[in-house]
Amino acid sequence: MDNNVNETVSVNDETVTSQTTTQETQPANDTKMKFCKHCGAKIPEDAVICTHCGRQVEAIAQTGGSQPQIVINNTNDNSNTNTNTNVNANVNAAVSGVATFRGKPKNKWVALVLCIFLGWLGGHRFYEGKIGTGILYLCTMGLFGIGVIVDFILILLKPNPYYVKVKVG
Repeated sequence: MDNNVNETVSVNDETVTSQTTTQETQPANDTKMKFCKHCGAKIPEDAVICTHCGRQVEAIAQTGGSQPQIVINNTNDNSNTNTNTNVNANVNAAVSGVATFRGKPKNKWVALVLCIFLGWLGGHRFYEGKIGTGILYLCTMGLFGIGVIVDFILILLKPNPYYVKVKVG
């Protein structure tokens, strides 16, 4: 914006007229501005970080399309060594002459049929090799019927085949 000013000055009886032009000082409009999305202050358009609040307003552009070089300092020098010393206890005990228990596989459905038809006589207990409770069931008619019902439910819940512990040695 230009302002023209005419100025008349008289010096020693002479009149001198001069014309001067003044310009208002404003920031140059060649720098485009934008607003910070965090604080709302005016910042240069190419700014990545706000000059007013210091927060990042744009993602940092990668130069040349290459990935940034990232260095990871990993000083982990742990090494796993398997020190498993597990040995089958049943084999070791049988060799040393100590009595152990081994499981004998039994069919779930055979035990269930014996429990239904001969449960009051302890037939399923004799099948499993449990002679003591078989005799008890024989004398008390299956613990007065309650033992047969409990055994029926327990046999239904067992997997097929299931294993019965039998004392060896």
